[in-house]
Amino acid sequence: MPNDAAYNVAADELRQFIEQFESLEAEKKDIAEQQKDIMSEAKARGYDTKVMKKIIAMRKRDKNDLAEEEAILDIYKAALGMG
Repeated sequence: MPNDAAYNVAADELRQFIEQFESLEAEKKDIAEQQKDIMSEAKARGYDTKVMKKIIAMRKRDKNDLAEEEAILDIYKAALGMG
């Protein structure tokens, strides 16, 4: 059986990690609700939230990777008579 002092220290540390994680989970939930509210307001004002989400995803990506993907997309669309 592990010594009680070491066990208590490990248990306290474990509890701290779990409580910190749970706190972050609660913050993440609050942030997700705020993001949903923003998109609801944008939609109510006539913005296309699906397109907005695509733009947000594009802005996160590396500009070179994005440019390469768009160039390939244009080539494929041209090959299919779509552009």
